[in-house]
Amino acid sequence: MHLSQHSLRQLDHAYLDSLGEAEVRALSGKLLDDLKEALDRLNQGPDNSSRPPSSRAPWDRPGGGPESDAADAAGDGPESAPAEAKPESAERPSAEAKPAKVPAARKPGKQPGAPGVGRTQVFQANAEQAHYPDTCAGCGRPLDPVGAVAYTGFQAVDLHWGDPARPGLTVWVVDHRYYEVPCACGHRTRAVAGQGGVDPLLAGIELSEWRLVGPGLAALIVALAFRFRLSRARIREFLDEWLGLKLSTGTIHRTLHEAGAAVAPAEDELVQAVLDSHLLHADETSWPEHGRPLWLWVFRSLTVTLYYVAGRGKELVENVLDGFSGWLMSDGWMAYRHYPRRLRCWAHLIRKARGLAESGDREAHVFGRFVLETLEVLMAAVYAAREGPPPVAPPTQHMMVLAALRAACERRQGHAHAKTHALAVEWLNDWEAIFQVLSHPELPLTNNVAERALRHWVIARKISHGTRTPVGSRVFALLASVIDTCRQRGHSPWRTLERAIADRRAGLPLAPLPR
Repeated sequence: MHLSQHSLRQLDHAYLDSLGEAEVRALSGKLLDDLKEALDRLNQGPDNSSRPPSSRAPWDRPGGGPESDAADAAGDGPESAPAEAKPESAERPSAEAKPAKVPAARKPGKQPGAPGVGRTQVFQANAEQAHYPDTCAGCGRPLDPVGAVAYTGFQAVDLHWGDPARPGLTVWVVDHRYYEVPCACGHRTRAVAGQGGVDPLLAGIELSEWRLVGPGLAALIVALAFRFRLSRARIREFLDEWLGLKLSTGTIHRTLHEAGAAVAPAEDELVQAVLDSHLLHADETSWPEHGRPLWLWVFRSLTVTLYYVAGRGKELVENVLDGFSGWLMSDGWMAYRHYPRRLRCWAHLIRKARGLAESGDREAHVFGRFVLETLEVLMAAVYAAREGPPPVAPPTQHMMVLAALRAACERRQGHAHAKTHALAVEWLNDWEAIFQVLSHPELPLTNNVAERALRHWVIARKISHGTRTPVGSRVFALLASVIDTCRQRGHSPWRTLERAIADRRAGLPLAPLPR
């Protein structure tokens, strides 16, 4: 834009009357350019730009209208987050925004040193499980539980899963008793709860069998948080009202983090599956971490989905894809450009070309229409080649079309219309990656696979506003990777999580993910 908001406020009829003819013409040219650019921005949407579908205005969405608006207001819609359906520019604070509130000197909630509050809910146990030490900690001899004395214990609340023969969930409470056993040598050995090792990057999380929440209940909590997008408070409400369990939000939070720590060893397995894949789709979307702007990355192949929360530089791509020799499908972000066997998503190019074709700038309109027509011809050639080998290879058959497109892009480098220049440069920078599909028509034309993988987590981000700590971001990426990979392979992620949590709490190694 040529004129800032500050400059526009100073323009009025008296100021225009004070200018000479040449000065008025120069100012009119600036205003005309700004008006066209503003109209282009106003006309941008998911169909002609890189804006996400959630940026549509409520009245432009499928099913929009008074009835759907009323349903969303009542919270009856399937996925309602109307407050977040704004373009990113509308979410930026204005220059006249109110100053942030000064935090109170006293932190909210219970203060350090205040008396603790224990659990008031008492469960009727369904079973009792005794834990005895196997060998004497002193002399190493095998122990006989004769004469054992219980010295401590706890209750664990778990779930028995339903099946087609007996549907439904059953809350199952077990009283765990830990015994002290005397040895002939005079030493008394105590049984202790299992303890699992934790990734150093997940400092502060413990894996222990001494837990109120059993593995099955922990898997349900992960499903409510990650698959059904419930907050900690909503999970607590659900467990209380539907299952009669009173758990604090802190217990629920620790359960989610413990589940992430339990599946952390699976990351190496997922990375290796990514490196072994023939075709990999990669994409990224913004992800705030307590106000810090980060990005949620996804790498998805035929059998694995891997997520990371990190910065947007190419360091992550280099680390993850070190040793990868397959095809990489991506958008035009520069972090991918160094990769040799790269494919470019045509859907992004079509949207940008459509935006130019609908622009108020004449040259941009002509260039956008030309690009769209060229892509239609080349896409038809790719689809025809997929039906059977053509008599002439598509790159050779459409050599003149490609030459005309390249010449059109070269002529528009440095064009006064910013988006025309940007699209022309993007074509020239990624020319080889864009047209790899002409030589290999069996490869995909779009990066839809990665974009669809991110969609569910984008909705979760709009509800939760991201994560708050690096540990929380890592837990999120680990659990999202395991959940989507299991679903992709046709297995229940919740059964997998239940087994993983139980094994890792006991100090056992994590079993490989189901194939």
